[in-house]
Amino acid sequence: MERFDTIVVGAGVAGLTAARLLTAAGRRVVVLEARDRVGGRVSTDRRFGLVTDMGASWIHGITDSPVAAAADALGMRTVEFTVGGYQPDSRPIAYYSPDARRLTDAEARAFADDIRAVDVALRHAIEESARDASYRDVTEVALAAQGWPEERAQRVREYLEHRSEEQYGAWIGDLAAHGLDDDAIEGDEVVFPDGYDMLPRQLVDGLDVRLVHVVSRVQWSGEGVVVTTDHGPFAADSAIVTVPVGVLRSDDFAIEPPLPEPNAGALGRLGMNAFEKVFLRFPTKFWDDGVYAIRQQGTEGRWWHSWYDLTALHGVPTLLTFAAGPAAEATRDWSEDDIAASVLDQLRRLYGERVEAPTSVHVTDWQDDPWSRGSYAYMTLGASTADHDDLATPIGGVLHLAGEATWTDDPATVPAAMLSGHRAAEHVLGKAVPIRNAWS
Repeated sequence: MERFDTIVVGAGVAGLTAARLLTAAGRRVVVLEARDRVGGRVSTDRRFGLVTDMGASWIHGITDSPVAAAADALGMRTVEFTVGGYQPDSRPIAYYSPDARRLTDAEARAFADDIRAVDVALRHAIEESARDASYRDVTEVALAAQGWPEERAQRVREYLEHRSEEQYGAWIGDLAAHGLDDDAIEGDEVVFPDGYDMLPRQLVDGLDVRLVHVVSRVQWSGEGVVVTTDHGPFAADSAIVTVPVGVLRSDDFAIEPPLPEPNAGALGRLGMNAFEKVFLRFPTKFWDDGVYAIRQQGTEGRWWHSWYDLTALHGVPTLLTFAAGPAAEATRDWSEDDIAASVLDQLRRLYGERVEAPTSVHVTDWQDDPWSRGSYAYMTLGASTADHDDLATPIGGVLHLAGEATWTDDPATVPAAMLSGHRAAEHVLGKAVPIRNAWS
């Protein structure tokens, strides 16, 4: 049995960050990864000469972001695209009414002002909410406080439903009242024209990473850890487990003895979402010029309500939309052609016969990925924001959990993954180390 100082389970950004910091501190580290590549949910497809980020795409706010600092130091090109946080405006957005009429600038501003008014009331509603309240519950309180006619309230209600789905891939009634407490963007948002996977592909340099090593069990005690894989067991003084919540909660991944409190309770209150990307590339650009996004209101937008113009990344006319929450679950077994046809039906409501057949379609499949079982974690009813950090509480002085779900301030993001890997490495070392050591 091979023995190391520390075993890291998972070669995503959290695991690679922790492994680099520990290796830089002189520890003997091995990273065990089930996939045949590094990056985890940072995954870039390069079929047909196109660069498509199938998992993480954005840095949601570059101010004080460690990922932005790493990307800059590693020479990764970025393009500003500040609309990934489902903002009501901030950048030009083409809004369409339920009858497929584009809103005037004045109407779009009034709609954005309505959203901001509800958000002000929403903060108080969340603060006063019961422990088991849903995001639907608190948004209804905030909407009722406005005293608006039903039609006006319904437009904002739809927006809040879509925000819940696009931010956390969950139906608004299934998301905890505090589930969007972190919904803030500090600075511009950026995307990566050369692919987000350039980050993990550079972080892996110099590390001992064993790909296609499927971990099924992590045993821990006061004497250390033993990790069972399909290539045999590995032993170490400590382990950092960075697998997603969907894997942690599955029957195919065992931690023995079982997680204690507060880790176990926190894990039980976090769920894995349903959130898929749909990329459509076209021969020509038929949609509005000078906008970052297109959004439609009304019942026709129940599934397909928002499209993002990615043309600037590569010069190829490209729209990105999301199958999120109920839409992702309903279309889980659909073919790419069926999903594309459904999306195109809605685009034709807005643009008519100008909508051509796409030259290529990419649809992700994170729900059926055995190494993630969803896209990222969200807070179920009864959860609190503290559950993220509680999940990362060190266990027995030898076992540490990391990953996007274990970081309270900005979960479900690559910066959260990186920061959680940094924290886990510091816990193993018993001292502070600069996070920049992970890439410098």
